[in-house]
Amino acid sequence: MIDRPTIERILAAADIVDVVSEFVTLKKSGASYKGLCPFHDDTTPSFSVSPSRNYCHCFTCGKGGSPVGFIMEHEQMTYVEALRWLAKKYHIEIKERELTSEEKQQESERESLFIVNEWAAKYYQEILQNDADGRAIGMQYFRSRGFRDDIIQKFRLGFSLNDRYAMPREAISKGYKKEFLIKTGLCYAREEATDETSALADRFCGRAIFPWIGLNGKVVGFGGRKLDKATKGVQQKYVNSPDSAIYHKDHELYGIYQARKAITKDDRVFMVEGYTDVISMHQCGIENVVANSGTALSEHQIHMLRRLTSNIVLLYDGDGAGIKAAMRGTDMLLANGMNIKVLILPDGDDPDSFAQKHTTEQYREYIEKNQTDFIQFKIDVMLNGVTDPVKRSDAISSIVKSVSVIPDPIVRAAYLQDCASRLNMPEQTLLTRMNSYISEEKKERKRRQERQNASSETSATDFVSQSDNAAHATPATTHMGAATSSPGSTIASGPHNSQPINRRAVSPGRGRRTAQDMEFRLNDISRMIIEAVIRHGEKIIKSDVQTDDGSVMSLTMADYVYYNLAADELQLTIPLYNNILTEAFENSHHEGFDTQQHFINHPDIEVSRIACSIAQDHYVLSKSLEHQPSPEELLQHIERLLLDYRRNIIDQKLVLLLQEIEKAADNPQKLEQLRTEYNTLNDIIKNISRGLGNRLR
Repeated sequence: MIDRPTIERILAAADIVDVVSEFVTLKKSGASYKGLCPFHDDTTPSFSVSPSRNYCHCFTCGKGGSPVGFIMEHEQMTYVEALRWLAKKYHIEIKERELTSEEKQQESERESLFIVNEWAAKYYQEILQNDADGRAIGMQYFRSRGFRDDIIQKFRLGFSLNDRYAMPREAISKGYKKEFLIKTGLCYAREEATDETSALADRFCGRAIFPWIGLNGKVVGFGGRKLDKATKGVQQKYVNSPDSAIYHKDHELYGIYQARKAITKDDRVFMVEGYTDVISMHQCGIENVVANSGTALSEHQIHMLRRLTSNIVLLYDGDGAGIKAAMRGTDMLLANGMNIKVLILPDGDDPDSFAQKHTTEQYREYIEKNQTDFIQFKIDVMLNGVTDPVKRSDAISSIVKSVSVIPDPIVRAAYLQDCASRLNMPEQTLLTRMNSYISEEKKERKRRQERQNASSETSATDFVSQSDNAAHATPATTHMGAATSSPGSTIASGPHNSQPINRRAVSPGRGRRTAQDMEFRLNDISRMIIEAVIRHGEKIIKSDVQTDDGSVMSLTMADYVYYNLAADELQLTIPLYNNILTEAFENSHHEGFDTQQHFINHPDIEVSRIACSIAQDHYVLSKSLEHQPSPEELLQHIERLLLDYRRNIIDQKLVLLLQEIEKAADNPQKLEQLRTEYNTLNDIIKNISRGLGNRLR
């Protein structure tokens, strides 16, 4: 592990102009530099590099970051790998912190497994290229698939001899230990062995070898295909490495290493099913392609792709298995913010055979003309020829449920409108069903969160109730279920039953808005809140706050936001923003902590990207025009944002309540209950609006 002082030396030495200049031609532009963005096909310089702030940013695609973040993004490296790259560039000796005995053993074992896998990959390649049987059997198979020599080399394809003892015998003779040959899954132990030479057997003997190479370029596992025609239809046609300390099949994607730069450049990835599909498309000239090799997509695989692009095309053959594969994982991809297109090839073709029949231009033209969004794909698959009303209802509900998991409210609303149009159904009907799915998911997520954080939330709530009451009183709301005149003082709800429902009271003066409008606004305010935290998180905005034990403390911006939201068991709408807030809260009192620089140099590239985007000024002000807000101004700003956030949460609840009230017209008891709840929330809205008005004066 790299020790902290060494990391700080690397970060201090890394100059963003110097680093970016190795990959991009830069020209001076005022106080900054500009160049063509390396992350998308840029025609006019949109990539800005700021030497004073030591980060870069593309105003078109949004990518960039600190020197570490840039190298992570451009070279597809991990945080530690990017640090090592910069250390080498600036001739900084890396001092590893002393590992514990257990860590040393784990690191030593992992490194040993990588070394054994690397040797095995070279061994299988050597057999394929130079052994008589390797050329006659293995090479003949790859030739029959139409693979060129350069493609065979690119994917490090190999062959394992039919002699199951040949590879382990050679490995032992080279000094590789039996335990690591077993732990990698290359070999398995034979309990019935009569001598040392037959104690280990090659798991892949007699098979064509497809190495799995991780994003870091290391061989993590292998796939082997049996070549005997007698195995047609037999389950064991393919054998893969078992799970190990360095390989989990649901964590890896075949071809990701070879595809990583093409995916980033094209901002799109094609997902296919098998090894040969990936290889044939590369040979055809389409390189931004990976395979999950028949397994259901996992969160790990999606997150790996999300680092490279948010656009995915599911590319499968037109038989039943291909359609089923395209249906798998759709909701998980959507929930992770991926934009999905689906392309089903003509029946009888798979990506491999189609690539061999067409040129790159023909293949790309077919993709652009025939790919469809996931809604149309589901409609075609699930509703084609369906006349039974129940089955049709179930299919439509499935489509709406897929739409409901999309995190971006604008994208979600656009898809729902599109869905209503294609299905020739009222949008309001689909919206009601979608909102019920969203509500159920939020409740379940809240229950999970409450179980995980019950103790910490309780303590935070207690603290804020005491400190806020002692510090100041505002006509705001801190509890969603009751109107308050000041934080912590509850006003009992009066007899609202006779009051008429004011349909324009959803944020007075602004008319009635949809749930999608509300959610979009909540996301917008969440970003403004986290922007304030990243810019000013470590700054003291409130002094002399008395705690429940009688002591006095000061609150930073991060403290104030964290405790204020925790008091009502609220979270920001974007999960990553909550992670940033928690990290800022935990570090804001550390001496010398700079929130903005901390997140710009964050090891999570998504966090770094957000911080850089927030910190990037579209216009550079002269020193005389720059203004550093006072603690009072910062406090007033964040108070208003938090009040506005609460108001919009209640707005959203009022919209949903109105829908329930409309449906409960024939149920007087439920209608009375809903009207009471509605008017109580309406009182809270009025109090918050008064609080916002006070802060505007």
